[in-house]
Amino acid sequence: MITLKLRDAELDGDLSIPDGATGVVLFAHGSGSSRLSPRNRAVAEGLNAAGLGTLLIDLLTRHEEEVDRVTAALRFDIELLTLRLIGAIDKLAEGLESAPHTAGLPIGLFGASTGAAAALAAAAARPRIGAVVSRGGRPDLAGPSLPRVRPPVLLIVGGRDPEVIKLNEQAHKSLENSEIHIVSGATHLFEEPGALEEVTTQAADWFNRHL
Repeated sequence: MITLKLRDAELDGDLSIPDGATGVVLFAHGSGSSRLSPRNRAVAEGLNAAGLGTLLIDLLTRHEEEVDRVTAALRFDIELLTLRLIGAIDKLAEGLESAPHTAGLPIGLFGASTGAAAALAAAAARPRIGAVVSRGGRPDLAGPSLPRVRPPVLLIVGGRDPEVIKLNEQAHKSLENSEIHIVSGATHLFEEPGALEEVTTQAADWFNRHL
């Protein structure tokens, strides 16, 4: 575990950089999730196996997470999540104290649920981002940031998640360079057999092509 010291918070994270990594993917969780999310950890392991580094961080402090469990308000504070993510991007680009070899590695963003909106808003603010992947995301919550996103974006949605499909299709029209991938038979959490593996394969291919 590592600690990222940002201006307004200290965030816990888990960093994994395989030998010869071609880039590093920063994960943005959302909707009450954390870096311990079993789904995102499974995707991260797949990206590591594909030669990509990963950094899973909690965008909320432990106290904020406790507040959010009661109010469910901070998970929808896209501005706060985006600012935290931008801080983490900058730290990663400079080289982390505990892992200076991250400096100079191409950076990608993987966002889930509301974290996808933060990832897209952060990509609009930081041109160094090389690619973005959204899993079951709410890109619509990135609002006015969408037309300013320059890196290629892959929007992955479950085929049995009609409302989120609709939101992603709308966001797709506002993004300069994006594709939608529908995982057939998958619901919002991609819990069906093979669904999360398909997400991982698509994400690894996207990042390896664009980072």
